[in-house]
Amino acid sequence: MTLGKLRPETIAMTVVLAFLTALGPLSTDLYLPSLPAISVALRSSVSQAQLTLSSFLTGFALGQVFYGSLSDRYGRRPVLTGGLSLFCLGTLGCAISPDIESLIAFRFLQALGASGPVVVSRAMVRDLYEGRRAAQELARMGTIMGVVPAVAPVLGGILQTLFGWQASFLAAFTFGAALPAVAASALPETIRTRSAEPVSPLAIVRGFGHLLGDRSYRAYVGVVALTYSGLFAWISGATFILQGVYGLSEIAFAFSFLVVVAGFVAGGALAQRLVRSIGPERTIGIGMLCLATGGAAMLAAVLAGIASPFGLLLPMAVYTCGVGLTLPPSMALAMAPFPDRAGAASSFLGLCQMGGAAVVGALLGRILGGSALPMAIVIAATGAGALALFRSTRRR
Repeated sequence: MTLGKLRPETIAMTVVLAFLTALGPLSTDLYLPSLPAISVALRSSVSQAQLTLSSFLTGFALGQVFYGSLSDRYGRRPVLTGGLSLFCLGTLGCAISPDIESLIAFRFLQALGASGPVVVSRAMVRDLYEGRRAAQELARMGTIMGVVPAVAPVLGGILQTLFGWQASFLAAFTFGAALPAVAASALPETIRTRSAEPVSPLAIVRGFGHLLGDRSYRAYVGVVALTYSGLFAWISGATFILQGVYGLSEIAFAFSFLVVVAGFVAGGALAQRLVRSIGPERTIGIGMLCLATGGAAMLAAVLAGIASPFGLLLPMAVYTCGVGLTLPPSMALAMAPFPDRAGAASSFLGLCQMGGAAVVGALLGRILGGSALPMAIVIAATGAGALALFRSTRRR
């Protein structure tokens, strides 16, 4: 194994891996305050503007099909560099899109690139760590990554106010362009034994079938998919609800996101401690309760007619605290049985996570309208569904 400058168990390694996984949230959260302006500037409907979100999630899901197997076969670093280069190309295309159709297409290309670093960074964690330590590392990465959704909407709101909607994509391009040099010069090649299996669609499908034969893997993948689908329902609907229904400006919307992000960061920080003290399974159980409680509280607030945006923000902060508690240990436990296929396990996990979110986002875009009720129903349903799935599969 070729060693680079960074070493396992160092904060520098954790920070770099966290920034690689942050490309997905950055690509979404940075331009969220500009969605209404994009809809006006490119003369599109609300549902068409939301397709830029669903298009990204679709590309993000499909891209993960191949990156894991490629990195198992050819190594983590070259696949990582290729994904980052594709991300930069797609992001630049977004900034110069003349119409909504072009923007939707380039968002898809941007996502194909961004999915690579996410898959590879999770596989690198599995290469370097095992068991509870892997769950702790993913939780640490999630806590650091929480800075991105905290800062990105605020920065995006400022860029939108000062320079227009293209500025957020140019900022994302600048961030993404710096990462290939860091990956090439500082990250070690973590894979110990490369897979001898050829990379082909049939081989990938066969590999996914092998993964699905593990009952615990299926359960954790389902928990991750439901958990993230509820989060994406908020991401795709909150912009239009908080600005269109509650009348928040771009800047006020961006700062309101800090409430929700604070819940996620708190959940990730708490997960690091709980995984060490009570184990990953019990940590997930606490996260499930937060998901179900937050979703139910939001639905109750909407049905009660609470006019303040905090009727949505505070319950969502509880939900995102559950996300921070649930995702890192669930991902670690899902990949734990497959040390020799960490890339493939990470790929299929991401495919289900992002594919489910893309479907939820597209459906929500069609039924959202001028009310927060559809969004609240979806978030409550995904929280309750994740809790039910976890409890039923854990008993078995």
